[in-house]
Amino acid sequence: MSTTTGTTAGTTAGARTAPGVLRTATGREAGRWVAAHFRQAPWLTGATALTSVAGAALQVLPVLLLGRVVDGVVQGEPPSVLVTVGALMVAAALLGAGAAAASAYLIGRLGAELLARLREAAVRAVLGLPSARIEQVGRGDVLSRVGDDVAVLSKGIRTAVPTVFSAGVLVVIATAGMFGLDWRLGLAGAGALPAYALALRWYLPRSAPLYRRQRAAQADRAQALISGLNGIDTVRAYRLEGAFRERVSAESWRVRELGIEVFRFFGRFVGRENRAEFIGLVLIIVVGYALLEAGAATLGEVSAAPLLFHRLFNPLGAIMFTFDEAQKSGASLTRLVGVLGEAAEERLVGSVAPGTGRERPADADADADAGSAGARPVDGAAAGAVGGVAYPVTVEGLTFGYPGSERPVLIDVDLTIPAGGSLALVGATGAGKSTLAALIAGIGAPQAGTVRIGTTDLAGLDEAGARALVSILTQETHVFSGPLADDLRLAAPQAGDDELWEALRTVGAEEWARALPDGLRTMVGEGGERLDTTKAAQVALARLALSRAPVVVLDESTAEAGSQGAAELERAVAAACRGRTTLFVAHRLTQAVAADRIAVLDAGRVVEQGTHEELVGLGGRYARLWRAWREGG
Repeated sequence: MSTTTGTTAGTTAGARTAPGVLRTATGREAGRWVAAHFRQAPWLTGATALTSVAGAALQVLPVLLLGRVVDGVVQGEPPSVLVTVGALMVAAALLGAGAAAASAYLIGRLGAELLARLREAAVRAVLGLPSARIEQVGRGDVLSRVGDDVAVLSKGIRTAVPTVFSAGVLVVIATAGMFGLDWRLGLAGAGALPAYALALRWYLPRSAPLYRRQRAAQADRAQALISGLNGIDTVRAYRLEGAFRERVSAESWRVRELGIEVFRFFGRFVGRENRAEFIGLVLIIVVGYALLEAGAATLGEVSAAPLLFHRLFNPLGAIMFTFDEAQKSGASLTRLVGVLGEAAEERLVGSVAPGTGRERPADADADADAGSAGARPVDGAAAGAVGGVAYPVTVEGLTFGYPGSERPVLIDVDLTIPAGGSLALVGATGAGKSTLAALIAGIGAPQAGTVRIGTTDLAGLDEAGARALVSILTQETHVFSGPLADDLRLAAPQAGDDELWEALRTVGAEEWARALPDGLRTMVGEGGERLDTTKAAQVALARLALSRAPVVVLDESTAEAGSQGAAELERAVAAACRGRTTLFVAHRLTQAVAADRIAVLDAGRVVEQGTHEELVGLGGRYARLWRAWREGG
């Protein structure tokens, strides 16, 4: 996808994320995030807790009153007393139903607000991740977090979480009621607790990793499907449909097998819970009989105790049968909160750039709203398109290597691009050209060395600051579905139609754009007008022309066009970058010739620098590339 509105700041040193997967939070971290959300809504949280406790108490009260009825009959009390107790039981039942309904509504509302905030924060975090990080972990993991995990958590918040919370409160109140009848009956009921505890102790440590494995397998399945669909033309060209289907099928079978394992595991947990219920009921009946025989308890108390314990069966069963969903929700919650805690990300919502200790510029939020079109660099740098001032790019001692690689991709690189000048990077595949371009664009952070725009070190900037200074355009151009005007305004949300036409004119796209059925209002992308490779690249370049970042990085942005289209695009690139400091990753040496200076990379080092004429006259590596290019052309 083409990125013309700027960049995201890079990975900071000491990131806690593993190289190949997005971060997953611990249960404690997820709990802290939920608690913080509850503290932001104290009245709603308090009302939810109050109605839940009141509803549970009112559900237990009729059972206690039933014991009073039994004692009244045994003691021969007048009918009026029994009628009064009966009226209280009916009133308690009605009030309990109302409180339970209010509790369910408030729990649902509290959960919906939590989910909405988490969903927005997770999507914002993913959109704020450096492009390099997204490519590193794979789009399947990213999409599963903001897609599958959100769906699982949404279902859990609607069903499992309210059930578990309400049932848990009822269990506590009913247990307190048994102790209120007689402490010995309460202890008898509590005799089931070790069996429950053993069941949970067996289940919980084993279930959470199992559910995480299931979620990870679903992410792998999504990644397999996405990678095949993204490269469907290559799959068909090499007759790889069968291999692609086998890979997706293998991942799907892994998800299925894990689902069966989860179901079997949960069934064993249910059996252990039933055993605990049996133990508790037997203990209460035996102790109640002994107390009754010894005259230490009334018949009403002895009758109410097993009823109260039996009253626990439904909430405990509800907890059991929804715990499966609750565990899935918990696993998804830790994955979503983990995205929020990605130590490598640079987000618009933060006030300090992670790992730098530096505050964001005061105007960063305003700049972020307008994208690079209205963003202003920091440290006094004024965007070239606004103030007519360009700024140099200075790279000093830059060294960079990917996690797990045996040697750095870039080694002690020094480069300077004068203000308003242009530099072309050339070299063999794997020399490090795209990596260097990404670091200069602010995507990723070097292990050593600095990248400065004017006097500003990119390592000290957050996303908004980096995007204000540098725009990047890659060969993976993308036209978004919607009106052409909206696609162009991605770079300048406030631009008027005249500015859009001027940008299209600058890149040589005005003629075909005016020929569209509805001009700027024409729907393009999926479901609209299909734009060929050259036209799609011109749209991306028009966005670049609309942006105001004073530095532009172009990573083989004309590589996908044919020879005629490439010539048109090279002219468009020159027009869009006029007056800006520009770095080219040159796929075609004709583009390198047009640059003010050329740097030759080999195995991560700059081995030659100079103008085209100087390097040809030098007779070195660039001269050999140039001769091979001319002979091959």
